[in-house]
Amino acid sequence: MENLENSTDCKETVSPLNNSGSILNSTVSRHEAMGFVLVHAGAGYHSESKAKEYKHVCKRACQRDSPFTNAGTGSNLNISGEIECDASIMDGKSLNYGAVGALSGIKNPVLVARRLLSETQKGKLSAGRIPPCFLVGKGAEQWAVSHGIPACPTEKMTTKFSLSGYKRNKRKMELAEQVETKRRKQSCGRENDFGCLEPVGDIMVEGEENNSACLDTVGAVVVDREGNVAAAVSSGGLAMKHPGRVGQAAHYGCGCWAENARDVSLYSTAVSTSGSGEHLIRTMLARECSTAMQAENAHQALLEAMQNKFISSPFLAGEDCVLGGVIVLRCCSCGEAQRSEDIQALLVEFLWSHTTESMCVGYMSAQDSKARTHISRLPPGAVAGQSLAIEGGVCRLGTASD
Repeated sequence: MENLENSTDCKETVSPLNNSGSILNSTVSRHEAMGFVLVHAGAGYHSESKAKEYKHVCKRACQRDSPFTNAGTGSNLNISGEIECDASIMDGKSLNYGAVGALSGIKNPVLVARRLLSETQKGKLSAGRIPPCFLVGKGAEQWAVSHGIPACPTEKMTTKFSLSGYKRNKRKMELAEQVETKRRKQSCGRENDFGCLEPVGDIMVEGEENNSACLDTVGAVVVDREGNVAAAVSSGGLAMKHPGRVGQAAHYGCGCWAENARDVSLYSTAVSTSGSGEHLIRTMLARECSTAMQAENAHQALLEAMQNKFISSPFLAGEDCVLGGVIVLRCCSCGEAQRSEDIQALLVEFLWSHTTESMCVGYMSAQDSKARTHISRLPPGAVAGQSLAIEGGVCRLGTASD
């Protein structure tokens, strides 16, 4: 396993696991700063040759006020060659939520989700109408423009990389359709007892790597100096998806979840997901992981949630390859309030877990000079979609230095 970058804070040891592995051990370090952010650049496949680029993306994301400012640009193209983005955000203090789905023509879809959230906090509209928290398609674009968010033509959001990927995938589909048509003609009169043909395998275009792709999603979970948590996620969706398809990034309880500690819960929790949208939607993985984080042992709880609520979920009983990843943090107040302010120190536990081949993450506290980044990978010999990795650490924030 590669070494993590050096950092003066939030030290931890990490060890990837399969679904029967032992649990990660962590150590705690102290820091005067309040606030912590953990981001991901998608669960999927991250090649060794581009590891520095992936880490750079996460490092920059940690240092921005909004880690999603470029999420719309370079997104996967759908089968019609268009960009349609999904995004959502949730505020753990108010429990308000905002989301957009299948949104075209807006460079930063998470900004629209955030504006929807803020508008819901203003109360009812004229004539007692309830403000929307989730908009899709053309209506979402019109609402964004009417609220001062500038439109951006698709051609300006399309990169050379996303366009070449689209052309490659389109060619692959055409080849698959040609093979299927030829096979059907050759198999005429030789159907099986149920009147159907055997499935055609994937057609790999020459020169294309035979591995799972990076799933086009970014996300973040944060805690501020007062212990309030929030989570967000933004995605261009799967390549060659059908127009109008909305992935987990926009669905309530599936793409992200954030909830401050309340009377019945000890911990504030925040979760952001990535992976196969249909798998994450059917399991509501973000909310399931948040609920699991109320257990005493966070690492064991996340391991069990990923195994029992995702890989082995009865809602995915027909799937033999369940792909997804999560970043999670939970925090609670600890120690005495600081002398200068009525703010308690925070104990933050942060983790990530994935069933995909790899997942790229970055994290930092408010006064760290640079973010720490890491590409987590499944253990050697583990099968993507059937095994999982889990890593993370613990950080104490706001402890007095004297």
